[in-house]
Amino acid sequence: MASLSEIVQYCNERLQVARYSDYCPNGLQVDGRPEVSRLVTGVTASQALLDAAVDAGADAVLVHHGYFWKGEAPALTGMKYRRISTLIRHDISLIAYHLPLDGHPQIGNNISLARRLGLTACTPGGDSMPHSIVFVGEFSEAMPAGALAALLGEKLARQPLWVSGGEQAVRRVAICTGGAQGYIGLAAELGADAFITGEASEQTTHIAREEGIHFFAAGHHATERYGVQALGEELAAKFSLQHQFIDVDNPV
Repeated sequence: MASLSEIVQYCNERLQVARYSDYCPNGLQVDGRPEVSRLVTGVTASQALLDAAVDAGADAVLVHHGYFWKGEAPALTGMKYRRISTLIRHDISLIAYHLPLDGHPQIGNNISLARRLGLTACTPGGDSMPHSIVFVGEFSEAMPAGALAALLGEKLARQPLWVSGGEQAVRRVAICTGGAQGYIGLAAELGADAFITGEASEQTTHIAREEGIHFFAAGHHATERYGVQALGEELAAKFSLQHQFIDVDNPV
């Protein structure tokens, strides 16, 4: 068991939240009981995840997608009320980290996915946004783009959308998980043969074809399952917590 404040302080420092200008508050979003022994992690603080956390006896829930996004209506009504009231009624804390969990070089979403695929020498493309959350790595040997599509399907249990950028094989790969399709141009500038993210937009197809870079949309949820698990496991080891990752299926 550890204090909630101690856990949040550790996460804030570990993920260097002050480095990021984000679309939501990072850290403690809903205050629950002051001591934590059972931690549930998940990708998004949906009602399904909260209900599962209640059933699991969680003291705190740690997610990548929390609440209070910029431009969001502030009123606690409807779905937003139901979610937050679930946390308050059961005295469960909600902790969320968005961009800091994407960009962390040891336990973030990007590096975790890169390791899962077998990429080596995977580092941020630069020090400033958006370079700092676009990672670039290499395979030991070049592979056909179709083989990378198959590898993604195998590792993520989900077939990706693949837009071919030409006949070239893939060795150098840029990764930015989630809804980062807008960074495909940056991936091309960084010399990547392929760009892996979660989602696609209409214009992504044209950019991939015209810039000659293979594009893979492997699922927003599917690509962002691993950073929060890594952070949860680290917290469990450091603070002697019981940790459970709960995967609420999402095809997007």
